Amino acid sequence: MRKFLVVLDDSRECLNAMRYAALRAAHTGAGVQILSIIPPEEFQHWIGVSDLMRAEARERIEAHFEVFAKWMRDKQGVNPELVIREGDPVTEILAQVKDDPEVGVLVLGAGTEKSGPGPLVTQMSRNSGNLPIPITIVPGDMSKERLEAIT
Repeated sequence: MRKFLVVLDDSRECLNAMRYAALRAAHTGAGVQILSIIPPEEFQHWIGVSDLMRAEARERIEAHFEVFAKWMRDKQGVNPELVIREGDPVTEILAQVKDDPEVGVLVLGAGTEKSGPGPLVTQMSRNSGNLPIPITIVPGDMSKERLEAIT
């Protein structure tokens, strides 16, 4: 089954990327894989403290994921899978695409700030010529109605 890979983070634009991935998956019979990446700098402490912080980060991610997963299951009939990786976001996205051959499209949400679409979209765009899959960039300020209309 083809999967839409979408990145779960704390950005506002993440919501539109999630919606788009779920709607496209529902309309095409595909799956959704939600990737959350824990940056390595969060754990630059003593071993005991870093283990506790890592566990708390995973719990926070899983709780955040469940909100999106419930909506996807209830509203779109899509049962997403969660993947949690640790490291540099771009490196981990590329590794996930390589590790799972069913991933067919990377979906990212673009920020609406004057400074640009956000660091992840900017960095992934730079690597897009070498990716084995296409990237879909969803505007962060696109309305829910417009998303539904185009998917």
